[in-house]
Amino acid sequence: MILTDNETKVDLLNNEAIATTIIELLRARPDHPVTIGVHGDWGAGKSSVLEMIESGLDGKDDVLCLKFNGWRFQGFEDAKIALIEGIVTALIEKRPALTKAAGAVKNVFRRIDWLKVAKRAGGLAVTAFTGIPTPDQVQSIVGSLEAVLADPAKLATKENLSAALEEVKGILKPSEATNVPEEVEAFRKAFDKLLEEAGVKQLIVLIDDLDRCLPDTAIETLEAIRLFVFTARTAFVVAADEAMIEYAVRKHFPDLPDSTGPRDYARNYLEKLIQVPFRIPALGEAETRIYVTLLLAGVEFDETDAGYARLIEAAREKLKRPWMSGGLDAATFKAALGEQAEKANNALVLSDQIGPILASGTKGNPRQIKRFLNTLLLRERTATARGFGEDIQLPTLAKLMLAERFLPKLFEQIAYGAAVHPQGQCEDLRLLEDNLNTALPSDSPDDEDKKQAKESLPASETAMLTEWKASDVVCDWARLTPALAGVDLRPYLFVTKDKKDYFGPVSVLGHLAGVVDKLFGGKMTVQGYEAELKQLAQPEADKVFEAVRSRITSTGAFDTKPDGIDGLIVLVKAQPSLQGPLLDFLEALPREKCGAWVVGGWQGVVKDTECSVRLLKLLGEWSKVTKNPFLKAAAENALKPPKGVR
Repeated sequence: MILTDNETKVDLLNNEAIATTIIELLRARPDHPVTIGVHGDWGAGKSSVLEMIESGLDGKDDVLCLKFNGWRFQGFEDAKIALIEGIVTALIEKRPALTKAAGAVKNVFRRIDWLKVAKRAGGLAVTAFTGIPTPDQVQSIVGSLEAVLADPAKLATKENLSAALEEVKGILKPSEATNVPEEVEAFRKAFDKLLEEAGVKQLIVLIDDLDRCLPDTAIETLEAIRLFVFTARTAFVVAADEAMIEYAVRKHFPDLPDSTGPRDYARNYLEKLIQVPFRIPALGEAETRIYVTLLLAGVEFDETDAGYARLIEAAREKLKRPWMSGGLDAATFKAALGEQAEKANNALVLSDQIGPILASGTKGNPRQIKRFLNTLLLRERTATARGFGEDIQLPTLAKLMLAERFLPKLFEQIAYGAAVHPQGQCEDLRLLEDNLNTALPSDSPDDEDKKQAKESLPASETAMLTEWKASDVVCDWARLTPALAGVDLRPYLFVTKDKKDYFGPVSVLGHLAGVVDKLFGGKMTVQGYEAELKQLAQPEADKVFEAVRSRITSTGAFDTKPDGIDGLIVLVKAQPSLQGPLLDFLEALPREKCGAWVVGGWQGVVKDTECSVRLLKLLGEWSKVTKNPFLKAAAENALKPPKGVR
């Protein structure tokens, strides 16, 4: 089962509190117009909050709740008119009694058709200035409206348009011309009369996906909402990311100044329209763990299952005070699910393992969390379908995927290290995990404990291990269970090869294995391979570079020039795109262990401006090393200008 990414009425995030608060606000003064914003980043759960609001208003006869998706108006010539007409049409459809109020219906459609006329006559702004269209405009408008009669699929029915046509022609007569403000006010009064005839004490319109729209569509929709802002008994709830709407305002009105005092115009525009903003908060670590647990448990249970419903209720209790909660535990599972609790054991284990880093990496975004879990479950099922499912343990796969998603450089280093190992293991990772997990107590370590643990790593550590131990994020990831020491990672690399092929030395290098071996020859020998190396395609060159780099760093000996360095220089010279990875390699070398050799030889191959700046900065850092006088002296000498140059 894959987790769906659609809006839902099943609340796993305790966002029902937001929906309930909004409903109470809407119902407190139903005769007053109000516009409410539900804000949040992409994937934060805005659509689900609208679903909960709609569900919470079910069964209230004096309230009519209509929902519109702004994205669906994208293809309309005028989203503003489409939304207005859609609201009126939906109102009539949901209140059949309005068929008896023909006068009120006719009047509202007459006003809508006038807005269409103003639009077709060159825009509402033109009509606002003159109040009277030109004869050419009259002829164009009447002709276009008559053509509409051939298309009964329009939101306004053929009968409505037929009845309105003569009246629209009348609107265009100079003797009867009206201006925009008068017509807008007339529309509001006609619409209010229609609500009264329908017995609707409050109309609530939910607007979704506005932040997915193109700027013009988003602004036109907001302008349509503004038309109703002063219409009694009408409320709007707009779900959108404020940043995207502000971007739409700036794109639609490019000539506006950047700011007005301490505020910018884009923010002012939104705040004048949205009277009451609600922002959906990002999930914290405890909330992420609970959310992940519920999602994974939901894979095993139908959302209508009584036990699962009890589990959700228990989760909501903990979510009321997340700062006091560590997530769901086995006792809660047992109480809610009874004998079926064992079916969801993986949910508990995985949420404990991946919750902390997943909360940080996704910034608490529910959609990002769902996508991660979907990829995890899909890869597990792919392994089973291919016949090696028994070689894949879900917790191990989850830990590696956390690195792949949020620490991609670490993942590639582990992958290449395992790729060249005969048992598919990463020795540097084993050293890091063993040390961190044995040096620290099982409870939460403080900063001093972390520091002591990292400092107690073996003296003969490789450059890669030095790089890892300097990163708190990498060390935090390494502490996660399960440990990967001694695990054959090849099955996991194979199942993640949708991005890159890491599986085994043979699969990774294939015919390139011989090229890698050649680059570990003598200096004069490897220089003869430059022409051959220039023939490599970019992906091939990347693989060769990483294989050479991995073999060099795995030795851990840098006091004298390691084998392979001369080959690396020739490779980068032949493939200039590798200058960046070369600088990554140099920056990761342990400065206290490197001989003077590391200073020379790179200037001839590092020619890219950005990489040259990085190399110069690195030389400066090496020149200030206090524990390695040989490296310090060599770097200082390299920084001196050539003789005769001042």
